[in-house]
Amino acid sequence: MGWLYRSLTSSIGKKFVMAITGFSLISFLVIHLAGNLTLYFGPEAFNGYVETLDIVKPIIRIIEVVLALVFIFHILEGTLLYFENKKAKSGKYAINASGKNSSIFSRTMIWTGAIVFVFIVLHLSTMWYSFNFGHSPDPGHLNYYNVLVNWFQDPVYAWFYVAAVIILGFHLNHGFQSAFQTFGWNHVKYFNLIKRLGTLISVIFAVGFASFPVYFHLFSGGN
Repeated sequence: MGWLYRSLTSSIGKKFVMAITGFSLISFLVIHLAGNLTLYFGPEAFNGYVETLDIVKPIIRIIEVVLALVFIFHILEGTLLYFENKKAKSGKYAINASGKNSSIFSRTMIWTGAIVFVFIVLHLSTMWYSFNFGHSPDPGHLNYYNVLVNWFQDPVYAWFYVAAVIILGFHLNHGFQSAFQTFGWNHVKYFNLIKRLGTLISVIFAVGFASFPVYFHLFSGGN
């Protein structure tokens, strides 16, 4: 197993882990966004969606643990790569040159990632915690729709949510393209397509998730 450890702890190995975990998290975001779209169909639709997930809660708990591990590995490898790259750029010339040859998305990945991390911690400590440990006047029946809407009625939470998912879009825009480069799928023939697809995906996620707090904070309330 020594060869596997050496491979995964090498620079290429870390990038490979980043790419795999990144695609896994994007897959989760697709499912999460699709589920949240039921909010636009009213309380019954969204509450029914969440209650359906409750039926398979043991499986959901396993998925949550796997997602947590994926997220931890993504953060760990990304942080290690950042400091390794920073250490490699020992001279001022190298730093300046890298700025000319890289995009603002790649240069700010560590910072956008840090903001996304803070957002996820906040999201888990508010909505996720309320969904799983919240109390309801009606025992055994929590109005998940109203829980979510109530959080979005808080202007600080709502607008931080909007800012965070926009930053998430910036993070995904570069991460998506980097993953294809890591796997060697960035042939010049398809580079523009990959770049546009990455931008499209990042915009869909940013606009999609941001639409919820904007809609419920400005135009609608709970039921």
